[in-house]
Amino acid sequence: MTRKPRKRGGKASKRGLSSEQIPVLICRDRTGETADFVLEKADHTHISEVLKPLLASDAIICTDGGKALKRAIQDIGMTHRPVNLAAGIRVIGQVYHVQNVNAYDSRLKMWMHRFHGVATHYLANYLGWRRLIDHTKSPVTPQAFLLAALGVSSDQQLTMT
Repeated sequence: MTRKPRKRGGKASKRGLSSEQIPVLICRDRTGETADFVLEKADHTHISEVLKPLLASDAIICTDGGKALKRAIQDIGMTHRPVNLAAGIRVIGQVYHVQNVNAYDSRLKMWMHRFHGVATHYLANYLGWRRLIDHTKSPVTPQAFLLAALGVSSDQQLTMT
């Protein structure tokens, strides 16, 4: 992932996926559990690598129909329900949609905008920070951040001696 850094976020000269962008894969389930991955490349090999250990074998995957996602899901051998957003199809069978992911993506981009760009080296840390904020219903306290960093759930007590 080597490219010339842009100061204060800047703008890429090309739209969409290109070598000027760092691909991030966002996965969400119906309960709002989120997983995100900074990918080296947005191709089926790298996508399969991160999805295979994450998903149950009987899961049904709903995507926006991207070619790399489609092939990765075929490689894993899972059921795929692509929605064709370009054709105006947003829901399949009144069950399958990607609005949950799109809403999270929108909140993530709005939240990251305040930082005026994030170094690629720290991108995964920012994604984790956002997951914590999104997962916690009440305002996140410094103690909650510390417990999360230590891997202690909010239900567990932290005793220091």
